[in-house]
Amino acid sequence: MDLCQRFDLRFIVIHDRWDRAAFRDRSVEDLKERYYNICAILSKVKTNPWSNTVTMVNGEKRVYHYDAEHERKRKEQLKRLFERTQEQIDEEQMLLAELKKIEARKRERERKTQDLQKLISRADSGNGITNSQASIVNDGPNTPTSAVSNIARRHDRKLHKKKLTTQQRPIRTVETVTVEWSGIKFPEARGTGVWLRSQRMKLPPGVGQRKTKAIEQELRLMNIDIAPTPTEAICKHFNELRSDLALALDLKNALASYEFELQALRHQYEALNPGKTLNIPASICNSNADGEAKPVGEIIDVVGSPSALNTTI
Repeated sequence: MDLCQRFDLRFIVIHDRWDRAAFRDRSVEDLKERYYNICAILSKVKTNPWSNTVTMVNGEKRVYHYDAEHERKRKEQLKRLFERTQEQIDEEQMLLAELKKIEARKRERERKTQDLQKLISRADSGNGITNSQASIVNDGPNTPTSAVSNIARRHDRKLHKKKLTTQQRPIRTVETVTVEWSGIKFPEARGTGVWLRSQRMKLPPGVGQRKTKAIEQELRLMNIDIAPTPTEAICKHFNELRSDLALALDLKNALASYEFELQALRHQYEALNPGKTLNIPASICNSNADGEAKPVGEIIDVVGSPSALNTTI
């Protein structure tokens, strides 16, 4: 206590001036722990005016508790951090970069999953509109002669529309995959006056630049000109081909995302159950020619690399 009062609680200096001949050697943490324990005991029996460990909060006496074990662990961790080699620092930087890549790929997969859900919901709403239009066409033109007949026919149309909707629900799921869920919907030319037929082959603004480059790459692999002669038949079939290519690319990305999730679940299962292997049926892992599951690293590269959409389907 004399050294603490003399050197104003500078424990590094106190540790240097410690009399090791008369007392056993103590570390800085031991000195701090001993000092604060004595102050806590003294604060319980009397007021210690020169100690800075006693504070008054709302009229209550508060004593500072020093955790020597925590301080030793903290200094040990700082020592290990300071004594790292250059190879360890480079490895840590590489792991942090890989972590950022994995998080970016995860966000990209979540965004693509949301886009697919939007496509499915849009296809469902499109089927509902088609069914309602079909019901109106089947009813034929109505020219009511009185208010009563108009209300009655309107009620009949609503009932007929509900029946058609309930009857078409089992078929609607099939149409969602085969017809309505198209990759690209080209808008019709609504401008007045003279316009070029080649404008019909222009991709809508909603198609991103990345997907546009992927479609052009697939066309080059098929030896198809990316800007053919815009005849009536070529415009129609060329737009249908690019729409199918866009749909195939979306399905490919979705398949790669689900394969990654499948492999991640398999590795989690093997980590929780050591010695056990989760056998995945070959019918599920159908993206490989040999029927074997891809490693997680390869699936991450396929999903997250910038050239993922430029590969072949």
